[in-house]
Amino acid sequence: MYVDRVLSGMRPTGSLHLGHYHGVLKNWIRLQHDYECLFFVADWHALTTHYDAPLAIEDNTRQMVIDWLAAGVDPAKAILFVQSQVIEHAELHLLLSMMTPLGWLERVPTYKDQQEKLTEKDLSTYGFLGYPLLQAADILIYRANRVPVGEDQVPHIEFAREIARRFNHLYGKEPGHEEKARAAVKKLGGKQSRRYDELRTRYQQEGDDEALAAARVLLAEAQSLSLSDHERLYGYLEGGGKMILTEPEALLTPASKMPGLDGQKMSKSYGNTIALREEPEAVSKKIRTMPTDPARVRRTDPGDPDRCPVWQLHQVYSGDEVKAWVRQGCVSAGIGCIECKQPVIDAVLAELAPIQERARALTEDPDTVREIIAEGCQKARHLARETMRDVRASMGLSFG
Repeated sequence: MYVDRVLSGMRPTGSLHLGHYHGVLKNWIRLQHDYECLFFVADWHALTTHYDAPLAIEDNTRQMVIDWLAAGVDPAKAILFVQSQVIEHAELHLLLSMMTPLGWLERVPTYKDQQEKLTEKDLSTYGFLGYPLLQAADILIYRANRVPVGEDQVPHIEFAREIARRFNHLYGKEPGHEEKARAAVKKLGGKQSRRYDELRTRYQQEGDDEALAAARVLLAEAQSLSLSDHERLYGYLEGGGKMILTEPEALLTPASKMPGLDGQKMSKSYGNTIALREEPEAVSKKIRTMPTDPARVRRTDPGDPDRCPVWQLHQVYSGDEVKAWVRQGCVSAGIGCIECKQPVIDAVLAELAPIQERARALTEDPDTVREIIAEGCQKARHLARETMRDVRASMGLSFG
């Protein structure tokens, strides 16, 4: 059944920082109010590059979920779960691997890029080659139709779409599909049947995407159809067989505007981060010792904010009035760099304070975190099992 569903995950590679908060978590918090959302810890994916150091993954998982909750991800509005606790991900990955051409995996852009960047690791493993397929299985197992990603991840979503399309083409052609689809249309009732046929014709003959969207809504609201008939009519709508796996779409997210302490993108590999649970004294020290415009050797030297990493932080944390004060004070040498940094320090500490307070409470109450994850895993398993039931049936694997 067509559902507006979002899926997104993060690898548990250690404590989260402000780059994660501004680049991912704030977007999740917004999405959870508008869509049915599933957010998961991609612990199997962590093994694709850290297979030789698995012991840290469990603690990293726990700490990362605490950071999610502390930042405002709400388990009452979204399903939070751990990938490895929903074994159906692995089953779908295995079954999809039977029909995935090897060349499709080798042409994924990040495959060679990551091998070139992570030269200290031996990445000539099947797990690394196959991780885009596991990623596709993560999405397809929940029939998620929207996946929030940046521009660099769009090829992965297109890969998942191709996998779903190939699967539906191979296994969605049930005997007598046309006759069964027409019989299912009649179950909609006279008025809705005519509306479905009109929208289907508009989409197939004119490529009218609005007609496709309207037909999907019509089917989603139809109470008279079985799950099989829903899937049958979704496929019939687009000119194919049963729509067993949903083709996801990339939900493009703006690039994070959170710079690191050196002006580069905030990243652990650059050593330029501020962790969400970093002590206030450490945060203040990091910002106070940030590099500034190299032309300002002395307090009396005028500077150029556009050459200063601190100015980038002002773009994130300061209002127009403060930015005007900074720019004027910098170019005229009217203020020193320490004065310039203080509003950023105050703003960062104000942003982190409620997150850190919630994180402390969750750290002191580990049972609550375990219960949230256990409940999320149970909900995720229920959705995954529904998909796998249909996948197994379509591939002739339903015995007994």
